[in-house]
Amino acid sequence: MYVGSFTTPERGHGEGITIFRRAGVGRWAQVQVVKDLENPSFLITDRQGRYLYSVHSDGDKASAYRIDRETGRLTLLNHQSTGGLNGVHLTIDATGGLLVAANYASGTLAILPINQDGSLGALADLATLKGTPGPHKTEQTSSHPHHCPFDPTQKFIVVPDKGLDRVFVFRLDAVGRKLVPNDPPSVAARAGAGPRHVGFHPNKPYAYVINELNSSLTTYHFDWSTGELTPLQILPTVPSSFTGNNTAAEIAVSRSGRFVYGSNRGHDSIAIFSIDPATGTLASAGWEPTQGTTPRYFGIHPSGRELYAANQTSDTVAVFTINEITGKLVATGEILKAGAPCSIAFM
Repeated sequence: MYVGSFTTPERGHGEGITIFRRAGVGRWAQVQVVKDLENPSFLITDRQGRYLYSVHSDGDKASAYRIDRETGRLTLLNHQSTGGLNGVHLTIDATGGLLVAANYASGTLAILPINQDGSLGALADLATLKGTPGPHKTEQTSSHPHHCPFDPTQKFIVVPDKGLDRVFVFRLDAVGRKLVPNDPPSVAARAGAGPRHVGFHPNKPYAYVINELNSSLTTYHFDWSTGELTPLQILPTVPSSFTGNNTAAEIAVSRSGRFVYGSNRGHDSIAIFSIDPATGTLASAGWEPTQGTTPRYFGIHPSGRELYAANQTSDTVAVFTINEITGKLVATGEILKAGAPCSIAFM
């Protein structure tokens, strides 16, 4: 397990990329910290578990590392410019040959080729997201793409834009190494919502977008043939009794397709929603405290049976088991120490 962090004084006090290893059903043990990195904020591994890639908050580059399959340790391969500032998310296309990066501060998506040895090639394409900024005076001054995953069909890249209150959709021309706007190119969110991240139902045509600024979650019908998003429902991510400040952050759909999870920074919880199998719409199933503060990120283990909450300001990763029948989370008591954790990648 690889944990990215904020390392610069204005962002946090992490050390770099922290690597944990677990044998069997035992507890996680730290095996390496890759230091002297500037804000390795989002991490992703390739499908074969050979390479790890990171972007760097406030920076303009992506980095490639080779993974030692026996120990999990990392060796730097190279860096490449993403053509923009403040990379916040990465995804790899179905061929394994292209890396897509979202540049939050510059309002762009970048394509970087992945070479045979896992290193990154020079920038191949850069797409600019255009539109009218939302009403928030400080958080919506321009385009801020925050997420760029492929949908389950691997035909479309869905990009929630926090600054423009829109969710964009692109197709990828893998041969020409180009990003092609879909038709229609985007769908509008509620003004001031701040769409941040998207999760997909594993086998039904639904997408779920968590909105950072107004702490809500929108359900969309997602047409697998055209890439069109149609809004169906919007729900709050915090309970009606919570009167404090909150911003929503991460979202994930359970492997079973029965539950959606979203993180709250302020309420410091994971919101749990059950999915209606007939309509794809959601109903609240409760909240689970994250055993720490500011859960910027959480990840579901590939087994589907555990959830890991990265509590940024309490410098911890808390481990929960997932009840696959009820969707409820149960804290295991295992708390991992990692400075300013902000993403997790599993091998």
